[in-house]
Amino acid sequence: MGLQLFSLFCLWRYMKWKHRKRLIRKEVNSYNASIVCFQEVDRFDDLARKFRKDGFEGVHKARTGEVSDGCAIFWKQDMFSLLHQESIEFQSFGLRHNVAQFCVLKLQDHLESAIPPETSIYRRPCTESRSLVIGNIHVLFNPKRGDIKLGQVRLFLEKAYKLSLEWGSIPVIVAGDLNSTPHSPIYQFLASSKLDIQKHDCRRVSGQIEHISQFKNFTYNARRYGKPWNAEEVRLATGSEEITHLQHHLKLGSAYIGVPGSHRTRDRCGEPLATTYHSEFLGTVDYIWHTEDLVPVRVLETLPIDILKRTSGLPNKKWGSDHLALVCEMAFRR
Repeated sequence: MGLQLFSLFCLWRYMKWKHRKRLIRKEVNSYNASIVCFQEVDRFDDLARKFRKDGFEGVHKARTGEVSDGCAIFWKQDMFSLLHQESIEFQSFGLRHNVAQFCVLKLQDHLESAIPPETSIYRRPCTESRSLVIGNIHVLFNPKRGDIKLGQVRLFLEKAYKLSLEWGSIPVIVAGDLNSTPHSPIYQFLASSKLDIQKHDCRRVSGQIEHISQFKNFTYNARRYGKPWNAEEVRLATGSEEITHLQHHLKLGSAYIGVPGSHRTRDRCGEPLATTYHSEFLGTVDYIWHTEDLVPVRVLETLPIDILKRTSGLPNKKWGSDHLALVCEMAFRR
């Protein structure tokens, strides 16, 4: 009992915001990051004050409804300027209280002039503006509501594509907690740009139920989750009761798949084995995706599973977030 009480005390201590924000700030600065996307941010003003001391500016979009957290994007002021920002309140589409946000960022002029005009990566004339769309999302958690999850991802990608066109077909980076596992239908939708929802169970499109079953060593009743989509679920997922094939126009690649990694930290396709760990889940739900006009140069490897399991879960004494950071260095391809 004494050990259990001590463990609970330590866990509560590590959950305190004062401890967590110090570690998060230290971690972000150690990566020398220029753009940062956060989800589940409920103390934005406090976080923004700390980050401004480190040269960051940021914007926040709070969730609708009673829950007070939201998404936040930060960028280094000496590297980027904000040209435009938008957000999506999914509640206005009948898709719960989650939100997504977008920033159009422009590389500062003094950095643009420093880009070599003729190299294998940088081929665009230096006189042309270097801007990009940053999209940030936290998708609904509920594993059984694949219709809502797909609807949120669909609208998110549609808006990112629209913004890219409006600003001159500029590159796009989308990041966030998709509450979906690799190899799930939602993941396939992002990677392949299309999805026939009728080929998949509405309650299994995120892959969470199968993953939780493996993690907790139990099986679920397939019949229970095998019913066909009803008209309302189809409408929420695709935007119309008459449409069952989803498609988006962004040609996306996963940043981590674009850079080879170790089998200790990657799955068979190249995604991290785990980006979050707690009593109910150990696996990957977070991603960085990019369009073809960007190329990932290097990524930060996540913790190996065996090392992650030795911790008390996330957050803990060393890690301030309940998710591991995904970090990628990108370059303009042309």
